Amino acid sequence: MLSTFLAPALARRNIHYGWAVAAATFLTMLVTAAAVGAPGVLIVPLQQEFGWSTQQISAALAIRLILFGLLGPFAAAFMNRFGVRSVVVFALGLIMAGMLGSLAMTQVWQLILLWGIVVGTGTGLTAMVLGATVATRWFTHRRGLVVGLLSASSATGQLAFLPLMAELTARFGWRVALLFVCALLATAIVAVLALMRDRPVDIGLPAYGDTDVTPAPAGGSMGSFLLSPILAFRDASKTSIFWILFATFFICGASTNGLIQTHFVTLCSDYGLAAVSAASVLAIMGIFDFIGTVGSGWLSDRFDNRWLLFWYYGLRGLSLLYLPFTTFTIPGLSIFAVFYGLDWIATVPPTVKLAADRFGRERAGLVFGWIFAGHQLGAATAAYGAGLARTELSSYLPAFFAAGALCLVASTLVITLRKPVSAPPTRRPAASAAA
Repeated sequence: MLSTFLAPALARRNIHYGWAVAAATFLTMLVTAAAVGAPGVLIVPLQQEFGWSTQQISAALAIRLILFGLLGPFAAAFMNRFGVRSVVVFALGLIMAGMLGSLAMTQVWQLILLWGIVVGTGTGLTAMVLGATVATRWFTHRRGLVVGLLSASSATGQLAFLPLMAELTARFGWRVALLFVCALLATAIVAVLALMRDRPVDIGLPAYGDTDVTPAPAGGSMGSFLLSPILAFRDASKTSIFWILFATFFICGASTNGLIQTHFVTLCSDYGLAAVSAASVLAIMGIFDFIGTVGSGWLSDRFDNRWLLFWYYGLRGLSLLYLPFTTFTIPGLSIFAVFYGLDWIATVPPTVKLAADRFGRERAGLVFGWIFAGHQLGAATAAYGAGLARTELSSYLPAFFAAGALCLVASTLVITLRKPVSAPPTRRPAASAAA
């Protein structure tokens, strides 16, 4: 395995192998997010070829988003039981199978099966929970920064590939765009097989920032493995912090990938903006999202995460309320893209930090999985609700106004959390573990 040779080589250069694992995770989440975001530029081509309504297509996408979220806590359990590497390779292969199968679909039920269930299951196994699991296992120091980087890869992947996919769809058809995604998935599988290891102890290392090697926890029985997500939910659900984070993350999903990622291109087309131009606006969001989310990770290591979330949700809500007043011109949408993009997934690092601080390293992935399920339930609600609004009311705008108002509610909710107890100062990494 490449890691056996690479880890000592990196150590000689004073680089911890956790950064190689983070790089493989970054690529995985980037490519998986491209698969999640692909339908955003394919709604109109599917309507034109098959005559399906926005509501019908949105139903399939809503199922995908629900599975994307509900599988989160179970994905964390699978990673604990079978290892991160095995779960990720299986998930990427499943997404590729769903994409390839959809090249021959002709009926709505096939869209629901392949894009809704198959792709939803695969992406659910490699969602934000993957980034949270890798960050908490491999990093003690700079964990917030790593969560920010991995979160940014997910959101950026959802947006940055869209202009290219829109161009491929316009020139060669939507099937060629899906083949491009499949090629990206195959590349990610190779990288994961070469670089990914489950825990630092697998190669005899402490986590980045620790001095002692932490042994892997006992595997336990199959019954305890199957029950672990349920038990984690039972314990977490007794706390107010869990429900506040769940509710605010529901709103986060309803105001990001369920709404903007899924319907923004079609919304712009309703106002006469070409799909490629609208996708380019999303790419601008992706660039600023990367800056904003990495910055959020840096800030989450240094400031009160409750107030960070207060500002993130509040500013996102104001930007969504501003969107209809851009007149859907490139200059107006560019201003929206900058402010909204900076805040796209900036909420993830503070939310992960609050969950990890409250529920501990080993349970952080499971608990955050349930919180992320709330995110995707919100996303599914917005994906279907916005499609229904366009079908029944001939306008997306009510959905966008509702999402903006909900963000303002979330900014108020999050400051009701009690201030977390100050953790002891983080130890600086030993020389052998420095980056």
